[in-house]
Amino acid sequence: MSAPARPKTVLAPAEEAAPTFTITELAQEFDITPRAIRFYEDVGLLQPARAGRNRVYTHRDRTRLKLTLRGKRLGLTLQEIKQLVDMYESGSDERPQLEAFLGVLGDHRRQLEQQLEDIQVTLAEIAQHEARCRSLIGAKSAKAAKARASAKAA
Repeated sequence: MSAPARPKTVLAPAEEAAPTFTITELAQEFDITPRAIRFYEDVGLLQPARAGRNRVYTHRDRTRLKLTLRGKRLGLTLQEIKQLVDMYESGSDERPQLEAFLGVLGDHRRQLEQQLEDIQVTLAEIAQHEARCRSLIGAKSAKAAKARASAKAA
């Protein structure tokens, strides 16, 4: 992905009155690393302002980070998350965003259902192998016990 335009260098007057956050505060609040936050900046999900060399995150950035982390928990790709978050902020009719979100969720559901089916098949195969191993161990133990009994009797 190409890097987004660099963030603005100073806060606009209206933004100065709104609460802001440092990268450390956001990292602690969401239990992620500052490196992860910088990565989300690199892919264009966040665009903090700058106050000198420091990043300054607005409520908008915090909300975008929160939505990004929710999307990651759902298993969405960063590209899917960015598309949805950008649509969320467009301020236009919600219907296209909701339809796009339903499409993404439907695709993701189908993928997870396929993975679940594959896992269930694999677990059934493992159960068969375990049963076979236990059967062989039991047969060998029974044979060894019979041999010991025969040796004692002789």
